[in-house]
Amino acid sequence: MAVKWGVIGAGGIADRRTIPEGIVPAHNAELVAVQDVAADRAEAVGQKYGIGAVYTSEYDLLGDPNVEAVYIATPTHLHHGQVMAAAEAGKHVLCEKPLALTLAQCEEMVEECASRNVKLGVNFMMRFHACHVALKHMVEEGKLGELVMGRAELTCWYPPIPGAFRQDPALGGGGAFIDMGNHCVDLLEQFFGRTVEVMCYTSNIVQDYPSEDTAVAMLKFANGAVGVVDALFNVPDAAGRAALEVYGSLGSVYSFGTIGQGSEGSLNVVIEEPGKAYDAAQVRSADEGKFVLTPEVVNIYRAHIEAFSQAVLDDSAPPVPGEDGIWSHKVIEACYESARTGKAVPVG
Repeated sequence: MAVKWGVIGAGGIADRRTIPEGIVPAHNAELVAVQDVAADRAEAVGQKYGIGAVYTSEYDLLGDPNVEAVYIATPTHLHHGQVMAAAEAGKHVLCEKPLALTLAQCEEMVEECASRNVKLGVNFMMRFHACHVALKHMVEEGKLGELVMGRAELTCWYPPIPGAFRQDPALGGGGAFIDMGNHCVDLLEQFFGRTVEVMCYTSNIVQDYPSEDTAVAMLKFANGAVGVVDALFNVPDAAGRAALEVYGSLGSVYSFGTIGQGSEGSLNVVIEEPGKAYDAAQVRSADEGKFVLTPEVVNIYRAHIEAFSQAVLDDSAPPVPGEDGIWSHKVIEACYESARTGKAVPVG
């Protein structure tokens, strides 16, 4: 069986990644309808994937009886209304992150979908990267010992673009942090557990638009470990490393490039046996305990679409439920409050 999908907001990430890499090749999904407010774009996407049901209104798509689930990839300020309308129409929803502009909107969306008995998921697709899954297993098995510190970085070059919603807080909720930093926080929490306190700094150093182009957040996790997230809209694409680092009492794991839209990558691992004595010389061997782990590539978009579709077919919980979108927004709001006040802010 296959879940019949419609796409609301068929340009951008939908056409670039989620449709061709996720919905189309998924074994339990079928693309049956697309929508975009730009008629020419909607028609072009429909023709590209051989879809006859093409709409310029999301309400017309939601009224299509063939559509069972929708993927929403529109600007953030539209998510709340579109998810609420989808729930009313009885359609399951996979929504891009951030889930909405405000925490209250996120909570209302989750409540509405639950009351209508439809699934609501949030597209934190980086959880499905084979390297991140492998790292999570290593952590759960205690291979790194007691976790003490993590770092996640996501940057891009994002100059002023007329009408770009990510550059206007009224449309996107913020800038680099809410757009990219939330992915980084979500990943670190897969390894460390949830954040309990944050300290954040934001600024505009290069780009001249209302949203921040620079954000660095320090996270404190429940076990006392700490994390750092860097989210930047002002670094050339070729210069960004998309670094992921996790340190524990028995070793470390780091990667470059697994944070982002791609599905490839490898993990650089260093593991030591427990009980090693203090070495005053702090000799660092070039290869002792070191190895590179390269898991079989799993496309992150296909993995999430298939997992969400299976949840629909099995009537089980979505892999990344709407409640995770609520939690993510709590961390986001705490970080922005910290940036405004210059103080550490508790989360929850």
